[in-house]
Order: sequence, then structure tokens, then C-alpha cells
Amino acid sequence: MTSALGKALMTTLLAACSVQAQERVQLGVEVLLEKNSRFIELVEGRRVGLITNPSGVDGALIPTADRLAHDPRVQLVQLYGPEHGIRGDVAAGDSVGDERDAATEVAVQSLYGKSKRPSKESLAALDVVLFDIQDVGSRTYTYISTLGEALKACAEAGKPLVVLDRPNPLGGTRFEGPMIEERWRTFIGWGPMPVTHGMTVGEVARYFNDVLAIGCELKVVPMRGWKRAMSWDDTGLEWTQTSPHVPNATQAYLYVTTGMIASSTLNLSDGVGSTMPFELVGAEHIDAIELEIELNDAKLPGVRFQALAYKPFYGKFKDKPMRGVRLRIVDPSAYRPLHTALVILTTLRRMYPEQFQLADDDALGKHWGNLDLRGQLTSGATVEAIERSWAPARAEFERARAKALMY
Repeated sequence: MTSALGKALMTTLLAACSVQAQERVQLGVEVLLEKNSRFIELVEGRRVGLITNPSGVDGALIPTADRLAHDPRVQLVQLYGPEHGIRGDVAAGDSVGDERDAATEVAVQSLYGKSKRPSKESLAALDVVLFDIQDVGSRTYTYISTLGEALKACAEAGKPLVVLDRPNPLGGTRFEGPMIEERWRTFIGWGPMPVTHGMTVGEVARYFNDVLAIGCELKVVPMRGWKRAMSWDDTGLEWTQTSPHVPNATQAYLYVTTGMIASSTLNLSDGVGSTMPFELVGAEHIDAIELEIELNDAKLPGVRFQALAYKPFYGKFKDKPMRGVRLRIVDPSAYRPLHTALVILTTLRRMYPEQFQLADDDALGKHWGNLDLRGQLTSGATVEAIERSWAPARAEFERARAKALMY
């Protein structure tokens, strides 16, 4: 696409979206680049680097990289690609390579290969770094780990980092899970927080910068119209695939629940490899109807369960006949992802004690943040007792989190 065509298309799309923007949440990128923006001074006339991927789009679904590349107020000179790559064409866990972005012709440096932070050499050529990626509200999703590494790299290089804020699809009022112990911190558990955190990506940046004393010159361009109690459905925004198995907001709501279940066990599927990733919990030994009845009888908030059989096309359970339940979100604002995961795990252990197999300590520690779950499930602890065990660390996190909140 030529520069002239790109600018013309962008003008048309922005004009078509102008009325809708009044009826939905306006994202940080839109607030930054709007006419007469009070934040434009952060980037105007400056050499800009951008950390983004396909989820970094405005309300008209125009990529932030494209908007910056065609905005005469901005000099976009560097792109950085996290897990899945700048345009989302890299599979989960695969290394991302350095390249040149075909759409903008701007060089791309990988943040998911040999290094997971911007290099000193690339930062030396910049005046400011922007971060615009949609998170799903989970400690185990690697984009906030990329954010943490960017904060450290920018602090060391003396460069400001500007986060263009986006909604937390799980809302901003609740958080669940144990805090992660230092020894279990990895790129799927980068910072000191529970499994879900109830913060926007801009608030996560403020939290990391404060509690880890990173010392980055950090600015957050806020959203307009977002409220803490909003689920994604309340924002009026279209969901853009954040990773290959999160194509819709449904997967964003369910990623924590079924992903934590599958990561904690050896023989339970979360639907990845089927047409309903993260919407399913199944195994070869499960009676789907019985499990549906048991879980619906629990009357969990915001979710209903439907008995289902499926056979994944690829992945760990490829071509195996799985039976279990599909999770149907009926009230996103009421839904409690990790509470739901614990109820499913304790129910399956009670129903199938011989077949229930927990993962090894390495997997449990990295995902849950400690090894307490093994003893809790083995001893038959209730969900309520497990959740009470998180309380002391939860209170400390809540105090630190409060200082980072913006809305």
C-alpha cells in the first residue's frame, strides 16, 4: 500500500468511526493522537519506538503502528515485536525474529527470542518508547512481562516509556489467586502479583515501576469513558485477536479458568486444538452429562456448563475423543475465573480420584506461584479454604495496587 493510499484509507476509516467513538470507550492511542490532544507533546517531533502487535488497534481497528507511521506529527523509527510477532503470525512459544514490517517499512526488533527487552543500541536512536498491546488480565499472559522488561530497559537507557492504556477485559474490581513466590518467577509470571490483577495495562506499568523500584520515566495516556466495573462487553469496543487461541472476548474471559486447569494437570484439555480454545474442559475418562450436572448444581456466578464431546485437530490431545463441558459465559461482570477453575478441579478430583493427575512441581509453581495447591487438593481442602490461604498476601498486594489505580 502506498503512503498516499494508506493516509486516504485511514482518513476514511477514522471519519466513519467518529460518531461511534462517542458511544464507546476511547483507547489511549485515540486520546494521544486526537486533534488538539494534550498528550501529543509526548511524541510530537520525536523519534518514536513502538512495542505492539495485532491487538494494538484503535476503535476503528486501525493498527497503532499504521496510525503512527502516517501521522505527520510523529517520526516512527522502530517497532518491537513481543510473543506472536508484530502482525501476529508467529505461533505460541515460537521465537520471533528481527525483520522489517511490510506495511510501514519500519524495522522490527524481536522481544521474544534471544532477548526479551529492547536493546541498548535501538534505544539510543529513540527519544521515546510507546507500548500499546491488549492484555487479558492474567499474570501468565506474557504481554505484561514484555511491559516489565521494557520498563527496565528504558530506565537503564534513560528513555521515557509511554503506555497507551486499554481495558482489562475481566474488569478492574476483582483479583484472584496466590502471589507468586520469587523462585517461581518466569516470563509467564514476571512480577509480584496474583493470577489475576484487576488492573489496566497502564496501571500494571505503574504498579511494576513502583513496587519493583524500577525508576522508569513512565507516562500513561488514559482511556476516556472506561469504568472499573466494566467487562469487555460494556466497552463498546470490538475484540481483536490478542493471540492465536484468543480470537474473541469469550476466550479472554475463560483463558484463566481453563488454561490454569490444563496447566495444572496432565490429562485435562482446555480445548486448545479444537474450534473452541479455552471454552472447554475435557478428558477421555469424563462422563460429560454427569460433569455438567455437578457443575451447574454448584451455581457458579456468571457461567453455565454444557455437556460436549470433541476431538482436537492438533496439540497434546490430537485425535483423542474428549468428553467434558463447554463453559458458557452468561454474565461477564459476575464471572470469577480462578474460583471457577478451583471448583472444576475439586469436582473432578472428587468424581475421578484414580484418573485425576496433577502436573509436576515446575508447572504448578510457575502457574500458581507456589506449590500449595498440590497439598490442598490431595487433602481434600474446600475451595473456600484454598481461597482463604491467599488472604495475607492478597492484603499486601491490595495496598500496593491501590497506589497504581487511575480510574
